Parts: sequence; C-alpha cells; structure tokens
Amino acid sequence: MRVCRTITDCRAIVADYKSKGETVGMVPTMGFLHAGHMTLVKLASSKADRTVVSIFVNPSQFGESADLDAYPRDEPRDLAMLKAAGVDLVFIPDVDTMYPPGDETVVETTRLANMLHGKVRPGHFRGVTTVVSRLFNIVQPDIACFGEKDYQQLQIIKRMVADLHMPVQVIGGKTVREDDGLAMSSRNVRLSTQDRAAALVLSRSLDAAEHAVQSGTTVEKLRDVIASTIRAEPRAALKGLDIVAAESLNELSGFVNEPTAIMLSVAFGDILLIDQRVVTP
Repeated sequence: MRVCRTITDCRAIVADYKSKGETVGMVPTMGFLHAGHMTLVKLASSKADRTVVSIFVNPSQFGESADLDAYPRDEPRDLAMLKAAGVDLVFIPDVDTMYPPGDETVVETTRLANMLHGKVRPGHFRGVTTVVSRLFNIVQPDIACFGEKDYQQLQIIKRMVADLHMPVQVIGGKTVREDDGLAMSSRNVRLSTQDRAAALVLSRSLDAAEHAVQSGTTVEKLRDVIASTIRAEPRAALKGLDIVAAESLNELSGFVNEPTAIMLSVAFGDILLIDQRVVTP
C-alpha cells in the first residue's frame, strides 16, 4: 500500500494505474475508520482494479470550530486497517493542499443542499460537494462509494456528478450497524455511556416507522409515530425529521404509496447523530 500527501504524487500514481488500463475505485473518508468505512472499501475493491482511499477532515463542512477540533483522529490505526484490507493507495492531504491560499471557489447543489438536513446544518453540504469535487478532480476515479446512512449526501453527490458531467459512477453502500442497531459513525465514540444507550432510539423509531408503512399509513401519522418514539427518550433532542420521496427527496403528503426515505437528525448533548431508512409499502 502506498501513502501520498501531495496532489502531484497522487496524480502520478493514479496515472500509472490508468496507463495499464486499470480502473480506479475511490472511498473518500474523514478518517477514524470503522466497519462501515471498510464495507465501502470492500465494495470499491469489488468494482475496480485499484482502490484509493482519501483521509481528510474537511473544515468547510463543520459549522463550529469546536466540532471540528473534537472530531476523532487516528491515522496509524486507519492506515493499518486499510493495509489489511488490501487498499492500493491512501491520499492524505493537509488543509493548505485542499484549500490553497486565496481559495474562493465552492461547489453547491442549490436545492438539495439547502433542504432537509441541510437546514439543520447550514453550509454543511456545500462543504461536502466542494471537497468531493476537488478530490474527484485530483484522483479521477472511475467509481466512488459513499454510505447510504448519509442519504441526502449520497443524492447530492449523485446530482453534482450528473450536473458537472463528471465521469464517475457513484455507488451507495448499505448502512452498517452495531449489533444493537446503532448506525456506525465516527461520532459514536464521543457519546457518554448514557447517551450511547439512549441513541438506540434512532433505530427503534425507524423500526416503528417501517412497521407503520407496511401496515398502511399516511405521512402525517408516520411523522407522529417517529417523533413520539424519539421524544419518549429524555436524552434525545429531535433536530430534524424528513419524510421524502426516495429518489427526488421531494416532500410527501397523504397516504404512503411509494418508496420513501426517512431521515433523522437527533442530538445527544452536543453530539448530532443521523440515521435513515428507505421504506416501501
């Protein structure tokens, strides 16, 4: 496994792969890897000849500097996991590499980035698309894998790729959960013991929602089922609840009669967790 920290080195290595006719799969990450990331690495490896993983804690997608500073980091551990997984190249740029002095260009999906979870974290998705577009420009992958847990993010990146005619196939990977149902996230390690137990309310509320949809319900009643389940947990603060069409993310109303994405944003103290599920009647 090769590790590079400059754009020049990264491009040279990828150019060598492509000169041999090899395809490149990419998994962009912010590090502090867990089993969910490794599932994406495995997915990318199954779809391409070479696998590239980036590790970059992107400051432009954090709303508060305290949240950025608190984001967990462990590069030696990450590299050991990626080497064991057979990754070919790890790109680890610093902030000045990704955002050079005088930088002023952003990339944004004007509708998708400013709705739903984007209202909870203004500017977050603009930071995501800006950095992902730069990573794609540097690495030039043939495919890129992102987790479905960040469902809105996945749809935003697909829209960006389509709109900007990027020759990248974006593939979503299934949400990976702990044995007790909590969606894996690098933020989970920051939860207190009490909040870690309370966070199971996310998967419980999604289970209740899926049961309600399969039994027949309206969007309005579905919203009540989810909200009441979460509010029954005193340590949980519901920040966002979105029930939308799975593909377009358009708001829905009335009887649930099509594939529907449910997206949750719930705070436990100062830790914001997200979860999602696509349910079908």
